[in-house]
Amino acid sequence: MSNTAGQIIKCRAAVAWEAGKPLVMEEVEVAPPQAGEVRLKILFTSLCHTDVYFWEAKGQTPLFPRIFGHEAGGIVESIGEGVTHLKPGDHALPVFTGECGDCPHCKSEESNMCDLLRINTDRGVMINDNQSRFSLKGQPIHHFVGTSTFSEYTVVHAGCVAKINPDAPLDKVCILSCGICTGLGATINVAKPKPGSSVAIFGLGAVGLAAAEGARISGASRIIGVDLVSSRFELAKKFGVNEFVNPKDHDKPVQQVIAEMTNGGVDRAVECTGSIQAMISAFECVHDGWGVAVLVGVPNKDDAFQTHPMNLLNERTLKGTFYGNYKPRTDLPNVVEKYMKGELELEKFITHTIPFSEINKAFDYMLKGESIRCIIRMGE
Repeated sequence: MSNTAGQIIKCRAAVAWEAGKPLVMEEVEVAPPQAGEVRLKILFTSLCHTDVYFWEAKGQTPLFPRIFGHEAGGIVESIGEGVTHLKPGDHALPVFTGECGDCPHCKSEESNMCDLLRINTDRGVMINDNQSRFSLKGQPIHHFVGTSTFSEYTVVHAGCVAKINPDAPLDKVCILSCGICTGLGATINVAKPKPGSSVAIFGLGAVGLAAAEGARISGASRIIGVDLVSSRFELAKKFGVNEFVNPKDHDKPVQQVIAEMTNGGVDRAVECTGSIQAMISAFECVHDGWGVAVLVGVPNKDDAFQTHPMNLLNERTLKGTFYGNYKPRTDLPNVVEKYMKGELELEKFITHTIPFSEINKAFDYMLKGESIRCIIRMGE
């Protein structure tokens, strides 16, 4: 066991005190892990759009003060009672969703939506005792999606921690904790395009680019990027996108444009925007008889998906996915191995690297649309 096991650790954390205001570097106290929990020393973290969305407090119950962050890589510092798959010193990725191993979802080969550890954005405490493991001068600080990686140490449920190859560079594979796996798995695990097939990717942000990377790895020959921002198209070529459509350049629905480009529709479409219109277009642009559309983006709560039933009766398939259908503990180590073997390229997703002390720059880069992923070096 580490020499800090069982003790409170004082460390730096970037605390969000109120919505939309710069994070403040504070010295916080991190309590030891309780039963079924793990305390991690975070070495690298990255900023995902989900962090920004909840920091801005758009469309959900604000919870402050809070420590954000959910894409990260680190080393297990200590473990709580009953934790068997991890030990101090293990290299690990914390994940915003989990795998308890016991519920019907975990026992199903088809699902990764664990009953116990499924993402909960409203919860600011640990599920074990409904208490926070973070405090500042006696005041509890809220957790975020069970990870809170904008702290040099964090406590996570053991079911949300994937043990990975210790040779894998944590400053690269940390981005697999969320957005990259979400897009990659949506294509590889759910859409499952065949070699030589055509795939349309709606939305060319980080998740969409990861979906395109999945299409490239799968051997798709036509990868059509669809985005309202034409400047994104050049970058997308690095991820295998070889044709582009900006719906604003056409006076007909984009699904019709794509159908005409592809002799009746693409074989697969992956929607990564959250726009209800993009979702409908993605479904309606796939070929009848065998086309599959996969929805990844999260819509507004009042949105309704509308399409004519004949689109389904004509043998088009509509699917949804959560975290690319990856089970965190079971599947994430294998994705890391894909990177280690050179089958998956991660470097091209990383546009910036900054020290922890400058974490607010990461928010600036993302809000200006300048970054795909910004790596934050902890301890600096």
